Amino acid sequence: MSRLLFLVVIFIVIYWLFKSYRNRVSKDQATGDASSQAEDMVRCAHCGVHLPKHESTMAGGKYFCNEAHRHMHNERPDQS
Repeated sequence: MSRLLFLVVIFIVIYWLFKSYRNRVSKDQATGDASSQAEDMVRCAHCGVHLPKHESTMAGGKYFCNEAHRHMHNERPDQS
């Protein structure tokens, strides 16, 4: 009888550990999804590279990947 009781207790402990692990994993995934939300991407008007909007430089309604490309684009005679 004591052996059966011991097995039942072991089963309950394993079930409890598995359930708590599963809850922790689902909570981690839920917070991970919120932190990795999609961000707007823009295209550099000079070289065409796509980059996140917060990393770009904007001038004249156009986005650029850095200040050098913004200056080169503005100095180009065929500003398109």
